[in-house]
Amino acid sequence: MRDLMKLERQDYWVCEKSDGIRVLMLIQTDLQTGDQMVYLIDRHNSYRQLNGLYFPHFEDPRKPLRDTLVDGELVLDYDPQTRQETLRLLAFDCLVVNEQNVMSKTLDKRYGRLQEWFYKPYAKMMKDHPHMAASQPFQIKVKEINFSYSVEKVFALDIPALQHGNDGLIYTCVNAPYSPGTDTNILKWKPPSENSIDFKLVLRFPPLPADSQQPDFYAKPIFALHVWCGGDRRAANYELYDTMHVEDDEWEKMKMSGEQIDDRIVEVHWDAHSSHWRMMRFRDDKPQGNHRTVVENIIQTIIDGVEKESLLARSNAIRSAWKARLGQPSQPQPATNQPPASRPPDKQNQRPAPLELRYGPLQTSRYSKVSGPQTIAGMQR
Repeated sequence: MRDLMKLERQDYWVCEKSDGIRVLMLIQTDLQTGDQMVYLIDRHNSYRQLNGLYFPHFEDPRKPLRDTLVDGELVLDYDPQTRQETLRLLAFDCLVVNEQNVMSKTLDKRYGRLQEWFYKPYAKMMKDHPHMAASQPFQIKVKEINFSYSVEKVFALDIPALQHGNDGLIYTCVNAPYSPGTDTNILKWKPPSENSIDFKLVLRFPPLPADSQQPDFYAKPIFALHVWCGGDRRAANYELYDTMHVEDDEWEKMKMSGEQIDDRIVEVHWDAHSSHWRMMRFRDDKPQGNHRTVVENIIQTIIDGVEKESLLARSNAIRSAWKARLGQPSQPQPATNQPPASRPPDKQNQRPAPLELRYGPLQTSRYSKVSGPQTIAGMQR
């Protein structure tokens, strides 16, 4: 509900949240030689140089675009008709364009620079010289963004047309500057049952029946979820937050896989039926789990439980507030946004059962697999 009020009070743009890998693309240009070097930078701050890419200048395509830093995500699109997979970079924001730092500018200005200075000259070059596509490491597109009150179009048209996974919606405040790291002006939406959190997974093994001073590495461990409280990779501060439920057969499959399980970032969701955190996947692309403040916000989002129908029903109010800020009359949208009368009552005012939040300081344990031997029962650390 708090986020819905934000959408009424301020201008936001909305787009689908792709299930991809977040990256920065850095373009460095030697002005004397005209040579460009292009790098992808991931969440681990690892740089990968790319070959085959060239970005022309927006004023004179015979010259190279100068130093530029673009924010985007890599997605793997699958065409069900041709059964072809295509790697694409979806650019959605920029920090620097042609040696101009635009981080302090509003989103509409940054997005305009991204389109006009970065993408359009590149797209025209690719159209005029299609043979260059063979040397490209991936395709490049600019992600389509909509006004916040156009969320019905995102649900009805944008998401069904995707050829890659979708992870909900993302709202970005138009009047806010670009903020590295966690940005409180960015709102993320998923159906309450699909909200997920990234924790650090730590295994705690029970003691041996015959010797309580020794851990039993053959037994099923406790799957502890630790929340990141700050610090970098060399001195990250984690605290115990809760535990993850794993069925016996799931544990057997984990052992059979031979993968390291302990001390990895894991994405989990809250199962309201069993009242447990359940594993979705490992997030080796992320150096840390979600920060405690982010976790608390996601927990509140799960509790608030804003359903898709409530989001659609609020669109007219969001549009009216937007137009009022512009001093324009608001024309109400068709009532197709509203849930049909035959549907159950809106869940907006029905609070789900409260979550039992269990967390406390991390305690040193002799049962941690981190301190154990390299190989136990064929399992690698």
